[in-house]
Amino acid sequence: MRLNNKVAIITGAGSGIGRETALLFAKEGAKIVVADIYEKGGEETASLINKIGEGYFAKVDVTKREELSQTIENTLKEYGKIDILVNNAGITQDALLVMMTEQQWDNVININLKGCFNCIQAVTGIMINQGSGAIINATSVVGLYGNIGQVNYAAAKAGLIGMTKALAKELGRKGIRVNAVAPGFIVTPMTSTVPEKVLQTMKDKTPLGRLGDPLDVAYAYLYLASDEAKYINGAILSVDGGLII
Repeated sequence: MRLNNKVAIITGAGSGIGRETALLFAKEGAKIVVADIYEKGGEETASLINKIGEGYFAKVDVTKREELSQTIENTLKEYGKIDILVNNAGITQDALLVMMTEQQWDNVININLKGCFNCIQAVTGIMINQGSGAIINATSVVGLYGNIGQVNYAAAKAGLIGMTKALAKELGRKGIRVNAVAPGFIVTPMTSTVPEKVLQTMKDKTPLGRLGDPLDVAYAYLYLASDEAKYINGAILSVDGGLII
């Protein structure tokens, strides 16, 4: 029970990596706020959590600060504190630069980068008052090394790496650890539209010879959220099977 009696807000917890993370955290004793824009997936995750632990669904658009403020207020009323924030929500809208629309750029930056800023700012005051907290951001190997057709996504995830490192220095003195996980190619609904040929190429390039499972990332989140990582701050943990070494 590595997260016993901890309270965790997990964005994008309605499916994929977020759902697996929410379930894993619940098994480890955390009370979970399933924060997602999609009601169906979010309610399903919350229902699964309540079979093994405690949690509830909060409909949240991370680009809307008023919705985040309400979620924070409700969480404090329900549980009295916030120990962990996992910024897992994200989207892709891929296109080559010459074909990318301004809307595609704005959508990805607003959700993947500004959305994380919004969430972090919403919980920081509470964590400072508590004198403790763990913030974990979902970046990507694409943010570290780039990828054709994902200039918007790469920019957002690279920006999140910079944000993580800056906040680790800024908030560490307040007892708040800020780290990030950089997944490689993980089998989720987000990768379901990737052509099989591309996925096979990624498998071939990965030393472990397979694509990642959402639980591979969830366990990395769990470690960074736990007291086992109490002296880890500002780290970017790659979970990519050795794809980038």
